[in-house]
Amino acid sequence: EPPDTPKDFSCQTQDMKRVTCTWTKVETYLYGDNSPRYTLSKTSPQKKALCEASCFKKCSCTWDISQQRIWNVTVTVENPLGKKTATHVFDVKHRMYPTAPSQVWEDSTDTEITLYWNYEKTGIELFWQTEVLQPDGKVELHNSSDVESRHKRVTVGGLRPYTEYTARVRCGAAKHFWRWSDWSQPLPIRTKEGTPSGKLDIWREITPVLGGQNVTLFWKEMPSFQANGKIISYEVILEKLEDGSKPESFSFPSVYNSTRIFIDNLSYRISIMARNNVNFSLPSVLIISGAPDNSRRLIRESVLFILGTEELKEGQVNGTDDGILISWEPRSIYDSYIIDWCNFPRLQPCDLQWRRFGPNTSSAVISSAAFVPGVRYKFHIYGSVANKTSLLEKKMGYLRELPPELDPTVRKVDLTYNSVTLSWDYHTNESEPGFLRGYHVYVSPMQGNCNLKGSKKHILPELCKYTIENPEEKRYTVKHLMPNTKYKIAVKAFTGGGETLNFNFRYIDTPYNSNMLYLVLLIVIVPTLVAAVCHWKMKRVKECCCPVIPSPNKSKVLSFKEYKIDSEKVLKINDCIPDVLAMDNAEAQKL
Repeated sequence: EPPDTPKDFSCQTQDMKRVTCTWTKVETYLYGDNSPRYTLSKTSPQKKALCEASCFKKCSCTWDISQQRIWNVTVTVENPLGKKTATHVFDVKHRMYPTAPSQVWEDSTDTEITLYWNYEKTGIELFWQTEVLQPDGKVELHNSSDVESRHKRVTVGGLRPYTEYTARVRCGAAKHFWRWSDWSQPLPIRTKEGTPSGKLDIWREITPVLGGQNVTLFWKEMPSFQANGKIISYEVILEKLEDGSKPESFSFPSVYNSTRIFIDNLSYRISIMARNNVNFSLPSVLIISGAPDNSRRLIRESVLFILGTEELKEGQVNGTDDGILISWEPRSIYDSYIIDWCNFPRLQPCDLQWRRFGPNTSSAVISSAAFVPGVRYKFHIYGSVANKTSLLEKKMGYLRELPPELDPTVRKVDLTYNSVTLSWDYHTNESEPGFLRGYHVYVSPMQGNCNLKGSKKHILPELCKYTIENPEEKRYTVKHLMPNTKYKIAVKAFTGGGETLNFNFRYIDTPYNSNMLYLVLLIVIVPTLVAAVCHWKMKRVKECCCPVIPSPNKSKVLSFKEYKIDSEKVLKINDCIPDVLAMDNAEAQKL
């Protein structure tokens, strides 16, 4: 193909002595001796070849400009099939593309850095741009004007002490800006150390002992604390408040974040400071109030032990997806609140942690990478005012409750023909994987499904389920059983995490219903007796009230065959000897 007109044709200088023009290479699909040739020539006042271009992806051509400032140049591309040209007119002063600054070095204080570099004069006024890369990846740009010196410099302030920065410099023409120079090589810089800013976050754990108290002090950096250098030690100052004695001072290496000290029963002010190579931080102050007399304290603790009570009852809290939700009743007298807990409550030391909250906060989600399901964590909530703290509430909870590890032990089974009463033992402690919510009693006949009255359906149709929601209730009666029937029963404890899946059944046989036998006896024997007695009584009553009138015809005395009158037998008087004889005259006459 014949060549197209060269595109992206432009020219620039870096030193006001030589100019370089560039353009995009033209594709003609001809190669070797037939490939396109590029020529750069001066157009006016008379045409003159300046240079022959070299091309790779882009073409370029460089020549000396001497004192001429305005140029009219033409680039010509040709091959055997044709020729094309492109013209460009420019002022060299308007096409300044400076070289990158070289030999950059620095000097710094705790909050400033000063960059220095060398730069050859070009006769063009330049201005400089400094890029400072922050540790968090943010970039700050600072512009500065030129100075009449071979050694250039720029100062950047507002930096943090003892912090790593990366800086580099570039420049451009102050008038008729054309392009930025390339950046200088990046220069890593660390500012010098400064006085620590802010305070340490301090806390304590107090254990009463004979003659005083063991106080374990903890410290860590607050979010607002800036070490501004390398911490080399921590200073702890112990000062009695009552007798005005001289304060004691202790120094601990930087690897320490806690220490234990013994104090008597007086009140103390404890100050802790961080120290670097420059100075100390501001002191963080904690006041430990005087402890009551040991004898009084022991008596009080003994009374509480005997009564089985505590000063503050531990409330239960719930876990969430983000941590454990703690809430408390706010008090207007406190200027802040502190919550402390142990990351590993089953170990010693337990890795005590704490967090501070403002006066308007009454709830918080406590999270820790150490929290695991099935472990009970205890939280203490303190109110703080004037560096004095008071225990306000106690909480305990789980990130997530799990089912109990063991089932209750059934110690007694009382059977009747239609019920069973179960009694069991179950002991809880702080190692439980959840709060005990109650018990489930399961009953299942050995054959068929379970449909006992008052029970709840289970996912397995052969099981009947009864729920006891009072953890203190360890006795339950299952009613409406069938006499002379085999059953299997189980008792399971459940928490907020449910219950175990395994069943430890006990097998029982309900006895015969003796009441039915008694009922049968009552139904059969009693009516028979009643009937017999009634029959006998009726016979007696009949004999008394309705005696049988004797019939002469049925008398053995009248067993003779003679003297019959109209089928009536006639008794001869001489045949019997009566006790009394009475004669009926009318009847006698008739006879």
